[in-house]
Amino acid sequence: MFDQIFADPLTLFYGALTGFLFGFLLVKGGVTRYQVILGQFLLKDFTVLKVMGTAIVVGAVGVFGMRAMGMDVSISVRNALVVGNVVGGLIFGAGMAILGYCPGTAMASVGDGSRHAIFGILGGIVGAGLYAEAYPMIGARFVDSIDLGRVSLDSAAGLSPWWVILIMATIAVIGFPALESWERRQPKPRRP
Repeated sequence: MFDQIFADPLTLFYGALTGFLFGFLLVKGGVTRYQVILGQFLLKDFTVLKVMGTAIVVGAVGVFGMRAMGMDVSISVRNALVVGNVVGGLIFGAGMAILGYCPGTAMASVGDGSRHAIFGILGGIVGAGLYAEAYPMIGARFVDSIDLGRVSLDSAAGLSPWWVILIMATIAVIGFPALESWERRQPKPRRP
């Protein structure tokens, strides 16, 4: 039964190791702290943008690099469901603004000692369960109503994925130092 539900133990081990390392890096990057997330929303601290942007570029280079070397790395591009993505993004954003964490940073912040994030994690689990139950009733009529098909940045632009990665890396290399310079020029909040 174990092999029908879960992957083989080595794959589970690699997944757990990867998750541990990702959580560790989130903690070291400072994005498990409520004040850092709040600073991102207030456009005063761009640590979250820089950490996640770096993760996207490094991940893209890793995945497409492994594929270029002939490794069997599958990429699953989901259909672009406009209504579902907009509504889901609004719910996600509202939850993140209220809680102060996204699902990944909430899990890592619990590991970092933040007990209040547990309620957000439990809320996310309950919300996912409610959505799964409601989807058969609302899916085709609402969530899936505008389906653009499988769209990715490279396919929409008609470019090689490497050009998109190069553009993202260039934006990161130029943009992140510019953001840091802008952050340093902002007035520091006074403590009461």
